[in-house]
Amino acid sequence: MDLDVLLLSRLQFAFTIGFHILFPTFTIGLGLFVAMLEARWLFWGEQGAYRLARFWSGVFALAFGVGVVSGLVLSYELGTNWSRFSSFTGNLLGPIISYEVLTAFFLEAGFLGIMLFGWTRVSPRVHFFATCMVALGTIISAFWILSGNSWMQTPAGYAVEDGRVIATDWWAAVFNPSFPYRFAHMVVAALLASAFAIAGVAAWYLLLGVHEEFARRTFSLAMWMAVVAAPAQLVIGDLHGLNTLKHQPMKIAAMESLWDTHRGAPFVLFAIPDEAGERNRAEVAIPRAGSLILTHSLDGEVKGLKEVPPQDRPPVTIVFFAFRIMVGIGMLFIAIALAGLWLRSRGRLYTARWFHRICLWVSPLGFVAVLAGWTVTEVGRQPWIVYGLQRTADAVSLLPAASVATTLALFVVAYTVLLLAFLAFFLRMVRNGPDYTLEPPHFQEKARTIYGRHPARNPAAE
Repeated sequence: MDLDVLLLSRLQFAFTIGFHILFPTFTIGLGLFVAMLEARWLFWGEQGAYRLARFWSGVFALAFGVGVVSGLVLSYELGTNWSRFSSFTGNLLGPIISYEVLTAFFLEAGFLGIMLFGWTRVSPRVHFFATCMVALGTIISAFWILSGNSWMQTPAGYAVEDGRVIATDWWAAVFNPSFPYRFAHMVVAALLASAFAIAGVAAWYLLLGVHEEFARRTFSLAMWMAVVAAPAQLVIGDLHGLNTLKHQPMKIAAMESLWDTHRGAPFVLFAIPDEAGERNRAEVAIPRAGSLILTHSLDGEVKGLKEVPPQDRPPVTIVFFAFRIMVGIGMLFIAIALAGLWLRSRGRLYTARWFHRICLWVSPLGFVAVLAGWTVTEVGRQPWIVYGLQRTADAVSLLPAASVATTLALFVVAYTVLLLAFLAFFLRMVRNGPDYTLEPPHFQEKARTIYGRHPARNPAAE
């Protein structure tokens, strides 16, 4: 197999899926955020929440559209560039991916039109139901995609017959050993990335002194999301790490750049991995902290990379630094969320300009952390495309290198244009701000009968 074909095919899929995943990440968080805003408008009578929901539902539609367009090529790439992988795993992974289309995508597509255009055309109850269905669709989509990806990391419920994988236990295949942790980790990561992206927009408004009521409500809710999601991600990440240590010890070894098996392994804060020399240069480490973090014991055993031959090890340098980028951003988000909670308790959340500048600067970092996390997950699995079953080199299609290079170049150009278009529309929406001509539909009488509550109050009129 020509190494260039393998490398180019890996680069092409990494680029396209890395671009695509940014938008489902945003829509998962935004879908839940809009549903929460609409609930506050309907059930608690917060009139300002209506305008927030209208604004952010427009951003959701933009991200959803780009996510659909950018994801279309992925299924084609599996057939063109990774045909031997598709042939080997298609009987099991094919139905899982199909379930994502039949459940999540149809649910989103069916209710998205009502969510976007039905504000004054359907009853409040119907519209809120449609918004919840769209938000639920994003979660179901993540469920099936993460199930399929997790099966590739920790295969279960299968047998290999005539050189192909078949499912022997669908329950075990779908709910494979790493899936619950990976699914929870991804959903909370989406909430956290979206929270800081939303907070960044609100912080920009607060710094400029425009759309102040809108900005304060948005900033407050986004920071509450961050306060809940950031510490939760730390706990989920720890559980995910324990699961990975059990099922993929070489991935953990690459994440920590541990070459020798240790009891009382150190936690490497910084190093320059020397893969040829099987050692670390310029290492800065905390003794025994690695075992404490990974096994919850000071003397816990952590296997090193030398446990397997060099050809069975993942690329250490990429995994090592990508993991530290992800963890570093996560710890930064926890610090910012706690600082926001402290400022809120002092009544300074909306006046601390230094804090608003920080939130503006870090607003894209959640998506950087998602990309870093997926780099750890996918590169750390190498040299396997299905862990322990099929090597990546054995999964690629027999294609001319020139063909793969040409399509990769075309994808780079097309996706760059798509990204620039998204940013242009998104920034224009942010610059224009909310539409103050929008008034909530008159649903007070309906609310009495539907929800059994008092009519929504308008605080501005009191």
